[in-house]
Amino acid sequence: MRKNDIAVLILIASITLVLSFFLVKALFGEAKNDAVKVEQVDAISATVEQPSPAIFNKNAINPTVVIQIGNPSNQQPFSH
Repeated sequence: MRKNDIAVLILIASITLVLSFFLVKALFGEAKNDAVKVEQVDAISATVEQPSPAIFNKNAINPTVVIQIGNPSNQQPFSH
């Protein structure tokens, strides 16, 4: 390659670099350094509170028990 060709390639690359920099800056904008308020979290304690007796009592529904609705004699309900 001649010196003239190398100079043209460097010129095109630098113009492309500058244009892409400004295009990306226009599309994405700049980072903002705004102050952010963060919620403060209480420390974890070792004490355990008793659960509510309105929810956890001997008459409450046990979600781990299998509930059967109807007669399960038909094992293939979608076949004809």
